Amino acid sequence: MKLLEDKIREEGILLKGNVLKVDSFLNHQMDVELLDEMGKEFYQHFKDKKINKILTIESSGIGIAVMCAKYFGYPKVVFAKKGNSSNLTGDIYCCKEKSYTRNVEYNVQVSKRFLKEEDHVLIIDDFLANGEALNALIDICRQANATVEGCGIVITKSYQKGLKRIQDMGIEVFSLANIKKMENEIEFV
Repeated sequence: MKLLEDKIREEGILLKGNVLKVDSFLNHQMDVELLDEMGKEFYQHFKDKKINKILTIESSGIGIAVMCAKYFGYPKVVFAKKGNSSNLTGDIYCCKEKSYTRNVEYNVQVSKRFLKEEDHVLIIDDFLANGEALNALIDICRQANATVEGCGIVITKSYQKGLKRIQDMGIEVFSLANIKKMENEIEFV
């Protein structure tokens, strides 16, 4: 998606530790027009799938997932919570996820009320690096016996192990911006 790649080139900041900071338009301040275009791109790619749920993880994926849902005719958006929450009660699906950027392990949780066997799920997330968050969401879908129809990722670092890890599971991954190298500058696939 050229619009996104241009935005990354213009406003993205490379930090130590192979981290790309995109907080000016994606995960702190959100560019709603850009998010809308991303939602449209994900819809165009996955529109022939039988999707009735969009699943993401808090917090950066929520805005993207909501915009995506708009184009699918407003299926339900569910976001997995990281850590324990006083308002998440009853039966839950749960697994562990280690954050690449924070180097912290989270308990990722979704209420069993919101994810069922009959659900056909599109997973949406902002980044794919090592695949920990995506793997956790896939695991939760498998616990629910839900069908994962695919994964929509805003930015994939294809030189890290996550993309191959998820594809090796037989799950389709569609990325809007695919980075093949990040050193002094960002190089897209």
